[in-house]
Amino acid sequence: MTQLVIRHYARPAARPRLWAGLVIAAIAVVFGVAQSAQWLAAHPMAAQGLQASLLAGLATGLGAIPVLFLRRPQPGLMAPMLGLAGGIMLAASFFSLLVPAVQTVAASAAPTALGLLTAIAFIAGAQLMQQMDRRFPHAHVERLDAAEAAPRLGLVVAAIALHNLPEGLAVGVAAAAGADHGMTLGIALQNIPEGWIVASALLALGASPLRAAAIALATGLVEPVGGLLGVIATSVAGAALPLALAAAAGAMLWVVGHELIPASHKPGREAAATAGLASGFAVMTLLAAVF
Repeated sequence: MTQLVIRHYARPAARPRLWAGLVIAAIAVVFGVAQSAQWLAAHPMAAQGLQASLLAGLATGLGAIPVLFLRRPQPGLMAPMLGLAGGIMLAASFFSLLVPAVQTVAASAAPTALGLLTAIAFIAGAQLMQQMDRRFPHAHVERLDAAEAAPRLGLVVAAIALHNLPEGLAVGVAAAAGADHGMTLGIALQNIPEGWIVASALLALGASPLRAAAIALATGLVEPVGGLLGVIATSVAGAALPLALAAAAGAMLWVVGHELIPASHKPGREAAATAGLASGFAVMTLLAAVF
């Protein structure tokens, strides 16, 4: 299909239409950016949420830089690094998402009804990630060897991007709601070793160091997309803020329980992975207390 399109627009008669289409697309992009800038200027908390998710996403690219100069991390480091990421995300889902959601519910006029809806939203967030995991084609890098994973590099990247989406959603919702409590910094910190792991895995699958680092950065930039969704949900449905917070927490906990903990607990590495998980939780606890 792609080749047919290329051959069609390679004909001289079709080139004016191609240029016209490109000009229209450029105008649409400029108009969309201008409208988005106006909306963000009128909603400073939303802008803060988008900036927070972008910062967290860029940290993934920062963590990928070492693959340009250093070897991939030793296998013994993978378990505690994944555990550290899981611990930070686990604590962030409690301190920056669930606790503010519960506090908002407790101060509402109908805490029982809103509390029930918040619990349902929490389960819905996890269920949404489960359905996305089932329906979208992707492949988990830890379950493939290099020989079979190389042709499926795109599926591996899709899996990493799927993992980053709820992180951005959670950061965007928390920052836009004014309930960050160090969450942006915590997620950014855990994204640094995560970026190194992702780029190293891509390197092992045959990607060049520069390509591996670029792909890791690109998967991190999925987080602002999730952040934008969270910002929109928080801004449009202000009364349903605890529902958005709980749904983001459910999505985060799904990633920790379904992805990070199983990937870190390789045979013989369980103790190191658990130590990393506890350390990550402690780091996020400190950040929540300070911020």
